[in-house]
Amino acid sequence: MINSLLERKIEKRPDRVRLRGRILFLTEDPELIKRQLAGEDLPWDTKNAANNPKLRDDISTDEITPAHYCFYFDETLGEIPYLGLKCGSVTPIGRGDVKRGGFVCAVSGKRRGKGSSREQSPYAEMCAGIQVVIAENIERIYKQNCQNLGVLTSTDFSLIDRIRGGEEIALAEFTAGEDEITRQVIEYGGLFPFNVARMQGKVFLPPIEEAGKTTRSTPAMTLAEKIFARHMLNEKGEVGLTSVKPGDTGFAQADLRFSHEYVTPMAAIFFERYVGKDAKVNDAASIIFFRDHLTFLDEVISEEKKKLGLLDLATQLKLKQQDFAAKQGIKLHGELKDRKGSEGICHAIVLETYALPGQLNVGSDSHTPHVGAIGCVAFGIGTTDVFNSWITKDVRVKVPESVRIVIRGKKRVNATAKDFILKILSLDYVRSGKALAKVMEYAGEAIEELSVDERATMTNMAAEIGGFTGIVAPDKKAVEFLVERRGMDRKKAEAMMEGLYSDADAQYAHVIELDAADITPMVATPGDPGNGKYVRELNTPVPVEIAYGGTCTAGKNEDMDMYADVLAHALKQGKRVADSVKFYIQFGSQETREYCLRKGYIDVFQKAGAIVIEPSCGACINAGPGVSTRPDQVVISAQNRNFPGRSGPGQMYLASPLTVAASAVAGYIVEYEPSETRALVGV
Repeated sequence: MINSLLERKIEKRPDRVRLRGRILFLTEDPELIKRQLAGEDLPWDTKNAANNPKLRDDISTDEITPAHYCFYFDETLGEIPYLGLKCGSVTPIGRGDVKRGGFVCAVSGKRRGKGSSREQSPYAEMCAGIQVVIAENIERIYKQNCQNLGVLTSTDFSLIDRIRGGEEIALAEFTAGEDEITRQVIEYGGLFPFNVARMQGKVFLPPIEEAGKTTRSTPAMTLAEKIFARHMLNEKGEVGLTSVKPGDTGFAQADLRFSHEYVTPMAAIFFERYVGKDAKVNDAASIIFFRDHLTFLDEVISEEKKKLGLLDLATQLKLKQQDFAAKQGIKLHGELKDRKGSEGICHAIVLETYALPGQLNVGSDSHTPHVGAIGCVAFGIGTTDVFNSWITKDVRVKVPESVRIVIRGKKRVNATAKDFILKILSLDYVRSGKALAKVMEYAGEAIEELSVDERATMTNMAAEIGGFTGIVAPDKKAVEFLVERRGMDRKKAEAMMEGLYSDADAQYAHVIELDAADITPMVATPGDPGNGKYVRELNTPVPVEIAYGGTCTAGKNEDMDMYADVLAHALKQGKRVADSVKFYIQFGSQETREYCLRKGYIDVFQKAGAIVIEPSCGACINAGPGVSTRPDQVVISAQNRNFPGRSGPGQMYLASPLTVAASAVAGYIVEYEPSETRALVGV
């Protein structure tokens, strides 16, 4: 494999580009988009932004490529970019519209590409003819996926006039401000050609200045920086540096690399196409595959989508992953053989079985930071990063700044980690995009009191913040987790914690301080996880038809404790799930299902009228029971995202497991008050 790549001819792209084609402005007004699709070029004043129509902000990858269309993993994706884009209540872009329109550039507002790490989104844009994306700011994973594929990105709106004028634009304008490695990835037209040039010794890898290497004192570092330092490669390709600082760029060796059936097939095809059908991955033992996303798809997919062949395509995803795993000798956590369902969601299994404090782990999912709950640096990567890591065992990294989020004091009895994270997501610092691509380091007495399961909710939803990752310094709770859940020797577990803390004088980009006592149960209103408000601030009762408890975020052991607490309390009061509500409870893993069996929870769930489901990502990605089917249908869910269309056309509120279960019983959104003497507290 290495020899064939060493002989591969690799050249840089031209140092000047001319983009021949039209510009598509993704505006809030659907009529303006329709007019552009019909052939009209929208006027745009690059000198005075106030003269222009409002651009859509917060365009998620769910809107660029709705989940069902990600079953395609070839150029067919070029027919479907922006099919889920909502402008008010309208989805103005139809299949093939962008490709037929001859667009070469797409322009939008703040936080473009938020959400899922699916590389199908920029790949779909590229296959439709989009060569450059312009936005006010761009989410980390989406931007990196664009760079990896060779799609240009910019926040410079002055380029609009020059593209329209047919001017040649220096490639340097797209690399300005980027680190040395990213610059070269862009110059070579993508990550794979860059990596081949790297193997051939044609590219310049900047040495990282190691403060402390020649002196006795190592500089103060955050926990994440310490873990990066352990895993970064030096200029000789050796692993481990004495220190790193934010902005240092290079490659970090991964302890674990995992992917699921949404991404593995596309990565496998790239690998076979660009490396070779008989080539072997680097260190198969540290790669894990999961069949966890589409196990229940056949129960909810519409007849219309079946007629499009999407269910058959989903089956092909499964088969391609199985074949590649078998051929490469890679461990696959797959479907159950005796009943419908999967072994578990990737994040749940990685936390329960594989991840260790101090590791650096990468996965094909934006919620990979889940395992930061035990002190790992873990982050999501796209398809091209995945297949390149199979070759090199490392990933491109720019050491991020850290934000320290301190939650002091003692939390309320009916507040949870989900309420904490919904509060954080509602803050101006996060909503304005200032936290993008930064490490979220959680600390404070209220965090220290959380179990590892609850900490995982916080680190998991660093993805919704747009952060690079989330992390909690490992402590006695982490030791207990490894001893009790993994059967690890206590001394071995304690030894792993050595040095895994932030130095007292470590530098942070920002510090957020909250008082746990101020945080009461919250919801995120439909449309975005950042739409947080306290339940008691809802002006009128909000009746619900569907309540959903599950996913990687809310399908853990302690989440099940919460559902069981609420439902057992309801049964004691002679209540059950309201007749108007369907309440789904879905395990995150078989280990959690076994835990519920031991605790007698499944009996409680069923007696209370809840519907119990085997593990899968399911409703969270519009692929299992619990999805909405009508635009007016109200859902309350313990999952992590409520982007438009992500889990069906309905109106989804996000909330904690306690609030979801209590609302299922009440029939409308309520706080849970566990006291025997007090009823459910409504609005």
